[in-house]
Amino acid sequence: MKGIEIENHSNMLNQKPEIFNILKEALMIPYKTTHFIPLSFVASIPLLCFLVFHEMILQRILIATSEILRQPPAYFDEWLVPVNGRRMANDFFYKLIQLGLLHLLPLHQLELCAAVVTVDLTGKTYIKEKPMTPREMVKRLLNKARCKGILITSAYVYFVSTCFLLGSTWLVTNYYIIVRNFFYYVFTAALFRVAAVALLVKYLEWTAIWNMSIVISMLEEVHGANALGLSAYFCRGSERQGFLLMLVFFVWVVGLRLACFYSRCNLKGWRTILHVSLICMGNVMKWVVCVIYFYHRKKQTVDRVDEEAGRPVKAVYE
Repeated sequence: MKGIEIENHSNMLNQKPEIFNILKEALMIPYKTTHFIPLSFVASIPLLCFLVFHEMILQRILIATSEILRQPPAYFDEWLVPVNGRRMANDFFYKLIQLGLLHLLPLHQLELCAAVVTVDLTGKTYIKEKPMTPREMVKRLLNKARCKGILITSAYVYFVSTCFLLGSTWLVTNYYIIVRNFFYYVFTAALFRVAAVALLVKYLEWTAIWNMSIVISMLEEVHGANALGLSAYFCRGSERQGFLLMLVFFVWVVGLRLACFYSRCNLKGWRTILHVSLICMGNVMKWVVCVIYFYHRKKQTVDRVDEEAGRPVKAVYE
């Protein structure tokens, strides 16, 4: 038992320098090929334009949410609707539905299109293959079978992640209501914080698996549930590493949005454009990191020796 604990502790310590190596390699990728920055920029233009509209709606929702949460408990009825503000509540939920629909179709698809270009460029650069010309990339992007497989994997990921987020939101909301009504119970408040942090940690761990499955679908042409299964197989034992990598980009996006919220950047056009540009830049680097993380985990998995069979473990798709 102690031997297993020591081994697990050693693995966790070994993951820390590898995280920095992955981030360092990711920062160097754009400078290893002349095509990376211009092609990634062009692929991100539709996403950037749409994000301007998306972020304006999101900031309005955040402002409305902050105003609602500042109200005393007596401000709400038993259904958590403002007693004297049903119209405001209806407008708020309408904006939430609008934001959800925008995220479901245009935003998700535009993010996926930008990710395909970034992943292809990063994959070719990282394994030192001959860089694709723009013509070859367009031809690869228009491959119907490949596009269908990527969309299937993306649909799996989107469904699972949405279910997790909706369930987590429901749990956190209920805990928050309990804390507001019984805030003098210190234990309840502590339990709320622990539950919220635990859900966030688990979400980021699974996000690493979900993102890797999309990378696998793009680079290895393994799709759907098979891509998710292979991703989970590669990530086994490195959940902490995946969590820390995703935490970097989670903090990046949340930090930018909070800075925009407190500075009211939605009221000034140039601040919104700067804010959205930084989000797009973080999105590109996130997929670069996911590709490098995939190759690291793939190499370690293939090189790992099966203790029972005494031979290298082969990748599932080989």
